[in-house]
Amino acid sequence: MASASLTSPPLIEWGVAALPLAGEAESGDSYLVKLLPHGALLAVVDGLGHGGKAAAAAKTAVAALEDSANESIIAVVKRCHERLRRTRGVVMSLAVFHAPDSTLTWLGVGNVEGLLLRADAKASPARESVLLRGGVVGCELPPLRASVIPVFRGDTLILSTDGIRSGFAEGLSQNAPPQQIADRILARHGKGTYDALVLVARYLGGAP
Repeated sequence: MASASLTSPPLIEWGVAALPLAGEAESGDSYLVKLLPHGALLAVVDGLGHGGKAAAAAKTAVAALEDSANESIIAVVKRCHERLRRTRGVVMSLAVFHAPDSTLTWLGVGNVEGLLLRADAKASPARESVLLRGGVVGCELPPLRASVIPVFRGDTLILSTDGIRSGFAEGLSQNAPPQQIADRILARHGKGTYDALVLVARYLGGAP
């Protein structure tokens, strides 16, 4: 659906693929990729259920994330929670690349899966997963804890909603462009029974 790089020299390159549930005019899944003074914020949001009300909740969440993107990642989620109180709520995972020290800060509420695949074949572990806490942003927010991990040039972040089957990273070619990876994951692992969205971002190590 979209592909781009951010900053020059670029900090990341990214791509996203999405598909609404058959018969629905719009998807309850949405995303945000936003350039920050010292990095970039990426988020994938899944409005509860499907259809118009789920889409409205997801759009409200993305707008709230964009408005508060320069705050800490926990503050961003809390502000989003307040904005969503009159909606059916969302689940989400967020990640912030911080260029000055080459780190990734991330957290998840609900079941939006997050994986970081290491470019170095000898890295241990070869992949890391975002810590997901049960809850719904806008309804029942759990205690929040963000994790900070180092990132290296070529590492690939993947965020996906529950419309994508788990295990999508098995046999995945990390050398392909992010948009191509996103398209392949959706085509091969989309369930077809839910809205589906996958966001792929590769860290290039540039600085804003």
